[in-house]
Amino acid sequence: MRDGGRNSGSRPADKLARGIQRITSAALGPYQSAVIRIGFSATYLLFLLREFPHRHEMYGPEGPWQWGMAEQLIGNNGAFTVLMWSDGTVWFESVYALALVSAALLMVGWRSRTMSVLFMVGVLSLQNRSIFMGDGGDNVIHLMAIYLVLTRCAQVWSLDARRAARNAARAADGLGPVRDVAGPLLWAVLGSVLLGATLTGGLGGTWWLPALLWVLWVGNGAWWAANRFAPDGEPRTLLDVLANLVHNTTLVVIMAEVCLIYATAGWYKIQGSRWQDGTALYYPLKLDYFTPWPGLSDLLASSGLVVMVLTYGTVLVQVAFPFTLFNRRVKNVLLVAMIGEHAGIALLLGLPFFSMAMIAADAVFLPTVFLVWLGGRVTLTRERLFSRRARQGPGPLPDGGRAEAEEGEGEVPQHSGGGGHTLVG
Repeated sequence: MRDGGRNSGSRPADKLARGIQRITSAALGPYQSAVIRIGFSATYLLFLLREFPHRHEMYGPEGPWQWGMAEQLIGNNGAFTVLMWSDGTVWFESVYALALVSAALLMVGWRSRTMSVLFMVGVLSLQNRSIFMGDGGDNVIHLMAIYLVLTRCAQVWSLDARRAARNAARAADGLGPVRDVAGPLLWAVLGSVLLGATLTGGLGGTWWLPALLWVLWVGNGAWWAANRFAPDGEPRTLLDVLANLVHNTTLVVIMAEVCLIYATAGWYKIQGSRWQDGTALYYPLKLDYFTPWPGLSDLLASSGLVVMVLTYGTVLVQVAFPFTLFNRRVKNVLLVAMIGEHAGIALLLGLPFFSMAMIAADAVFLPTVFLVWLGGRVTLTRERLFSRRARQGPGPLPDGGRAEAEEGEGEVPQHSGGGGHTLVG
């Protein structure tokens, strides 16, 4: 009886210990965070490319929101934008190019720690320069760009993961890691820029952004030093635990943010009379601005039953989703419904980037099994494509080479869960 009482009394402590071990020993949701990284960076990259011919009117010196107006507004709200460092065209083009390049490199996962910071700088700079441009998707990208900085979002499906796997293979063979030049160089250059911006007051009127940037810069340097001089020591372990804890906490914040978006949207809709009588969807289908396919919009608007079902269904899904997170099956069903809803918004209302941003945010709730399967299908398709091209190349493959190619078609490479431990890798 004593042993039983002692065991039962220690169970809560054991559960607490296991919980702490779980959230500190590993960065959870590697596939979900990778999808978020790819989704939001791809969304903003495509947006910048689409608006490239109109960039001067939207965010540049030729825009209706002129330099003096932006300067006055930013002076009041303390927002951060590097576009206010200079009103020259060359500077604007440089910042726009930086936003494009950082989004592309973050999408493929090259030096993700650095690119996530530059991506955040690009997003905040352009959006805060002309805050009246864009739609609700911009607000989501604005928030997620900040959150991505705090996540270890390149554990899988990234060039960083591939580099880490190669270094691990070299270490297994008794070899040292490949010499890294890009990491220290980026760290030194960005540190000098950060120092200059801090001394000149170019980081906006908030305290959290300079603090965040300096913590990231110093932390990456400490990470590199610990990994270089004491890879198996306590400082390296401590930094790994802190990084996992911040990553896991940020994932929870992202989930809460998505739930808050849907909950507030759903409950506000309930208060609207048009949503109550089931006709709310009819009106945007009749607005020229939101009808890229007038024939399809007219067809849907002509059916009162379809309009009512879609209107009530939208409210039901948005209100119910936060309450279904503890039931996996119901959550997955509503998740499919919400992704379908955003795909319909992109098609019917002509808001593709808003829909892409919301689908990327929804991806944080996708099952890991599905994401692993999806990644395997993509990898297998890519291998088959390249294998087919290799067989169609000049000259037939030898029998051994053909057999290896055919065997490789059925293999799905395993991705490393780690990231490159460089200054800003």
